Amino acid sequence: MTDVTQILSWIDAGDPTAAEQLLPLVYEELKKSLRPSSLTKFQARPYRRRRWFMRPIFD
Repeated sequence: MTDVTQILSWIDAGDPTAAEQLLPLVYEELKKSLRPSSLTKFQARPYRRRRWFMRPIFD
């Protein structure tokens, strides 16, 4: 069983301190997933208005 699964089972059993142990694990995973290298593929492209002749007929 992974750490997260074990802690979730403790939360389900009613352990009041289990949530405090879960938060640092989740926070570290979020920090890893939001590194700048992973954000390059999601960068917003500059908005440019389309010209009328480039629009589909039924937009």
